[in-house]
Amino acid sequence: MPAQIEAFYDPSTGTISYVIYEARGGKAALLDPVLDYDPKSGRTSHGNAQRLLDFVRAQALQVEWILETHAHADHLSAAAWLKQQLGGRTAIGARIGQVQQVFKQLFHLEADFACDGRQFDHLFEDDECFQIGSLTARALAVPGHTPADLAYQIEDAVFVGDTLFMPDVGSARCDFPGGNAATLYRSVQRLLALPPATRLFMCHDYPPASRAPAWQSTVAEQRASNIHLHDGVDEASFVAMREARDRGLGMPVLILPAIQINIRAGALPPADSNGVHYLRIPLNQL
Repeated sequence: MPAQIEAFYDPSTGTISYVIYEARGGKAALLDPVLDYDPKSGRTSHGNAQRLLDFVRAQALQVEWILETHAHADHLSAAAWLKQQLGGRTAIGARIGQVQQVFKQLFHLEADFACDGRQFDHLFEDDECFQIGSLTARALAVPGHTPADLAYQIEDAVFVGDTLFMPDVGSARCDFPGGNAATLYRSVQRLLALPPATRLFMCHDYPPASRAPAWQSTVAEQRASNIHLHDGVDEASFVAMREARDRGLGMPVLILPAIQINIRAGALPPADSNGVHYLRIPLNQL
């Protein structure tokens, strides 16, 4: 049987999380789960993650993996909380250490914060294959948005991370530390070289007012009509467009809290001597 896929859209952050599984009662993976965060109060909650948890329990699934496509800047990860509830191994791309090094310096994190990815249970190398029960999966390095971005190919479906968006939205920004528009172009070409009928699942959607949120397309659809990366767009043209567009973008609302949590595999920073967990806000740095 093909992989079964259940999508969960968070309108607050435009994120789509997924449960990918064999069948009812089978093995499963969670992908890009969202931890709710109120920037006004600093409170976290589990409404989005609870939806995944409820689905997993209703389908009697056994979670083997909690997969991250990258260290997100637009939402906090619920990976640590879901691991406590359901088990499974947290995983991300092997180059996450590069991202951790940059942000350890920016946030002036504790001296013993390790920048080798050890906060995650597994670091995927490019083209590394793994199993979700009987489902065959493959990690695909797709840097450009950040150096450590991964896509996951699971049977006939690819979860593209922050590379492509729906065709009428285009592509991911490349102006974060370590991002590079030319690198993203080449990563996308790798995805668009897959068979035309390959299902592509977006990890974000920022829909225009004319349509509802959506998250599934195909290689053929992206090649025909992606506004930034359709067939015929060369690397130089894409880089010029992407860099000009990125210069006009503001920082994501949650980038400062999100990165501090996400480079820790969804765990909170160590509590201070009073038992309270604190986030750092570097002034005049971004």
